Amino acid sequence: MSALSKNVKFTAADFSKPEQAARNRWTKPIGALLLSALACAPGFAQTQAQAKTSPATPTLLIVGDSLSAEYGLKRGTGWVPLLDKQLVSEKINAKVINASISGDTTSGGRSRLPALLAQHKPSTVVIELGGNDALRGLPLDMTEKNLTAMTQASKKAGAKVLLIGMQVPPNYGSAYSTGFSNLFAKVAKAEKVALVPFFLKGIADGEDAAANFQADRIHPNEPSQARMLANVWPELKKIIP
Repeated sequence: MSALSKNVKFTAADFSKPEQAARNRWTKPIGALLLSALACAPGFAQTQAQAKTSPATPTLLIVGDSLSAEYGLKRGTGWVPLLDKQLVSEKINAKVINASISGDTTSGGRSRLPALLAQHKPSTVVIELGGNDALRGLPLDMTEKNLTAMTQASKKAGAKVLLIGMQVPPNYGSAYSTGFSNLFAKVAKAEKVALVPFFLKGIADGEDAAANFQADRIHPNEPSQARMLANVWPELKKIIP
């Protein structure tokens, strides 16, 4: 409401037709003058220019399971929060959205992804899923199809993709273990996206590996989170806008 209309209230009954016509002749020029004055103000012009030219901050969407959801860890100590700090330290303008859920499978991630893409409009999607598929002994072709579908959906939404590979112990049988390890590279090659071959390299396959895990011997402990980020960062950095 303008200063004029705020202090003086009119009703239709207050004016005859000639008076109303005269009022209209006054109010239209006043409105035009106010708009013109506002447009000429430096702050207004600058704001309008910024709205047209300022790019949105790129978003990195992490879709993972307990390995990315800080399971068993103090909040802020997992590899994803460390990634946030890495971006700041390297002066990379990007924000991180961690959409990881403990216990999630590739099927769960596939069903959740469309809404996440629509909501966050990420420039980069990191897919860290598959470990729980293997723990449940789910069919390898199903895991492969889900990862492929997630990769394709992310690319269609305009995002670059990083697949994070996993491995399972040999007690699952050599055929299953080898097939599971290879499917990440297979999807990455077919879809032409970036790949981290083994998320837990230097953690699960190192000397005295048990010391790198929590008591459940499944989830890496806090000191191992920096190594997890170190495994991801070289490939991720290449595809951040």
